[in-house]
Amino acid sequence: MQYTRMDLTPVLISCKTASISIVVTFFLGLAAAAWVAGIRSRFWKMALDGVLTLPLVLPPTVAGFFLLYVFGLRGPVGRFFVHFFGVKIAFSWGSTVLAAALIAFPLMYRSARGALEQVEPELVYAARTLGMSEAKIFWRVSLPVALPGIAGGAVLAFARGLGEFGATAMIAGNIAGKTRTLPLAIYSETAAGNMNMAGRYVLIIVLFSFITVALLNYFAGKKR
Repeated sequence: MQYTRMDLTPVLISCKTASISIVVTFFLGLAAAAWVAGIRSRFWKMALDGVLTLPLVLPPTVAGFFLLYVFGLRGPVGRFFVHFFGVKIAFSWGSTVLAAALIAFPLMYRSARGALEQVEPELVYAARTLGMSEAKIFWRVSLPVALPGIAGGAVLAFARGLGEFGATAMIAGNIAGKTRTLPLAIYSETAAGNMNMAGRYVLIIVLFSFITVALLNYFAGKKR
């Protein structure tokens, strides 16, 4: 039986995409969590939480449709970048980062918000009595206490970005060597009948998933 060499390009593209997207998702999700957690109005808190969590419950293809509508060649942002900078966002590697960040954002946001809201209020009150500013309280008190939960959310968001399929297929396509991530490679090899190659890619995804579960258990232990 002839041995077919594995194309590692989808693995590299997926790791690169997930790594960049988690940086974006981490800071945006943390900022959004701190903002929503500090809102006192129950109505606005529920409304904003619903909007920020929406990509988690929407089908990925629907999220990809919205991305394509905004960042496509005819979309407002996509047309602006093409006209002024000559840069096409849709069906480029950058669009894989957009898709992964959008789909993974709610996981990071909800994990960070849950961790921040579980910080003991007495710690915050004590810091205020010491004259600390709200920004200093966040960075010196709330964030270190909530860090295990936030880190767990970051691990989940990274894994979700690594395994993103639907939104990526819509906005980035399935271009070999450019936008073909691991999930898209599994789909392509299976559709072509190359089950052995698809199985190898599946094993890599399973390995990443196992590492994710191990890290989640570690941070859960740190949180307790």
